[in-house]
Amino acid sequence: MLENIGSVAGAIWHYLEINNEASVTKLTRELGETERTVLMAIGWLAREGKLDFEKRKQGTYITLKTQQPDAAAA
Repeated sequence: MLENIGSVAGAIWHYLEINNEASVTKLTRELGETERTVLMAIGWLAREGKLDFEKRKQGTYITLKTQQPDAAAA
């Protein structure tokens, strides 16, 4: 299961890289995964500090952080 969550996290990353933003519902539909798996993958990426979240009337939208932490500086 962990391998699948990592794979979905990568798919979310690539989707957001191309489409800029999405809701959980949109990601679930577009990636053909269960909402539960998408949420776990979002949590994975969020824990790594790679996502931003914006609450709107229509729901919460997810984007990639504009500045990624510099691995060399860590």
